[in-house]
Amino acid sequence: MNRFKTIKEKISAEIIEKKSRFIANIFSIESKQEAEEYINKIKKEHYNAKHNCFAYIVMGENGEVLKKASDDGEPSGTAGAPILEILEKQNLCNVLVVVTRYFGGILLGTGGLLRAYSNATSKALEGTTIINKTLGFEVNIVINYKDLGELKHNLEKENITILNINYGENVELLVEIPESKYDKFLEKNKILFIKTKTLTKKYIDN
Repeated sequence: MNRFKTIKEKISAEIIEKKSRFIANIFSIESKQEAEEYINKIKKEHYNAKHNCFAYIVMGENGEVLKKASDDGEPSGTAGAPILEILEKQNLCNVLVVVTRYFGGILLGTGGLLRAYSNATSKALEGTTIINKTLGFEVNIVINYKDLGELKHNLEKENITILNINYGENVELLVEIPESKYDKFLEKNKILFIKTKTLTKKYIDN
């Protein structure tokens, strides 16, 4: 997978269903380990809650898509599965959703639980900013000093990140370029030569 949609920031939302509180927390994650850390953090924060159910989809180190869901004591398939289904339907990746339930004393039944966990997740997602991520390149370029100002302006306009700058006989820059913007970048800017070009190991904003 070279591209996917994800969320920009952490969002929380809450709904009440027959006196039970459902608190959805949505996180942007980069790894399975980071997902587990957030899950443990939520469990500690809501230690007295009845359930902390979750689902996540994340890109693995070798480009494989990893998925996991947990009902955390709710009837099988009533919590983690509907959360995961919403993430899949929206084609989201590198996203974790944890829905905490404080039991209100009234049983909701299978249908009620499915709706509650789905609605809490959907409400939180409504408040997120969806962004595109793509594979890219780290490119070490060399330019003349007189072209530096124009290059910096173009990079800022295209939201391309400068990782490092070295000043010598010419200016050497290490930039992080989304794959989809690479050809346009070469056409638009006055570059003396490309010193190195490597595929990034992480996904970057596009």
